[in-house]
Amino acid sequence: MARAINEADLEWTEYDRGSSRFRRKQLSSAVDAADLGCSLYELPAGERSWPYHYHTANEEAIFVLEGEGILRCEEGEKPLEDGVFATLPANEDGGHQVVNDGDGVLRYLLVSTMVEPDVTVYPEMNKLGVFVDSPPGGEGERSLHGYYRLDEDVEYWED
Repeated sequence: MARAINEADLEWTEYDRGSSRFRRKQLSSAVDAADLGCSLYELPAGERSWPYHYHTANEEAIFVLEGEGILRCEEGEKPLEDGVFATLPANEDGGHQVVNDGDGVLRYLLVSTMVEPDVTVYPEMNKLGVFVDSPPGGEGERSLHGYYRLDEDVEYWED
């Protein structure tokens, strides 16, 4: 059965975490989508989205609806503007962060697979995130979830 909702009927969730400030509407959660994630983002001028990261299990894609910005990615910086569509593979090549260097709001859709378990790597923060039983962006309860320093590796037999 098809499920639909108008984004105007959803409230914004505000994020303000230091260098990351944006608004988000989780469209796929509003219609109980199980295997596909989709969120509408509004990024104010001069702001950045989530910290630079990549997923090991989930492919993502960005579609710009309005505004201008930069997609920081593995190959460098790519310009974003109305109508740009970019894919982000589930590996180091998919590393990304969205930056609004324009004068107005940057509105875009972020679509992703919802595979779990997923390990998300944040190379600039020297950490990784583990998500089991509900992928990043998922609403479900997780049996294992946490963030860990990349350089705190231990040997298999070490206590």
